[in-house]
Amino acid sequence: MNIWIMGQMLIESGHRSTRFRGGMQGALLAALISAQGQIMPFGTLSEELWGGRQPDGMENALQAHASRLRRKLRALEPERAEARLVARAGGYRLDLDGAATDAITFASEVAAVQADPGLPPAVVSQRLRAVLSLWRGQVFGGAPVGMIAQAWAARLSAVRIAALEMLFDNELKLGLHSAIVPELSALVRSEALNERWCEQLMVALYRSGRQAEALGVYQRMRQQMNEELGVDPSPMLRNHERAILAHDDGLLIHGDHRLLRAVAR
Repeated sequence: MNIWIMGQMLIESGHRSTRFRGGMQGALLAALISAQGQIMPFGTLSEELWGGRQPDGMENALQAHASRLRRKLRALEPERAEARLVARAGGYRLDLDGAATDAITFASEVAAVQADPGLPPAVVSQRLRAVLSLWRGQVFGGAPVGMIAQAWAARLSAVRIAALEMLFDNELKLGLHSAIVPELSALVRSEALNERWCEQLMVALYRSGRQAEALGVYQRMRQQMNEELGVDPSPMLRNHERAILAHDDGLLIHGDHRLLRAVAR
């Protein structure tokens, strides 16, 4: 069984598949997947599905939704002896044994790369590019989910950001500055304020012979931060602006721009 939650909620087994686009079953499935094989108590699941507006006969309503979800999962694996969704000790558990979940694979592989600082930049780039291809959009497909599922989605988003930052640092080491400009430009335009991506884009543009554009990126970030947050860019980002103006050696293709992050100027 394959469970996809990044960009959509889809479960498939062999040639069978079921897509979940929201509703109570989608919220229940999101909560159980977020538990990663652990038991979710009835009360916790009730909060996930209804918040503070729990219906009368909540346990019966929860049982009904669980029964419908169980039937859908069993239809995907008719040959399986035991149901994936089981009631255990005052709660429900989704059995993930033998199942592949894109989000769990994603987080585990990123953590493995981060834990090995001795990996060559080319290997880091290859592995992160491969695992980032699993990210196809919003976790749970943007469907309404409960607080626990939202928290897991936020953690996965943070893992993605950290993976991208690490990826671009290593690809700058490899001299791929021109190749990553379009991707970084799109991220800086479309995502929440991220000074690290802005910094990396400035370096990539500078190394591509586009100094004026690099300074323009800084000015736009500075204006956006002032308008939205009422603050100036961090010393790290200001260091990179000064380095570009001064043609600092750390910005050269074989230099290490990361040293500028810690330099107080």
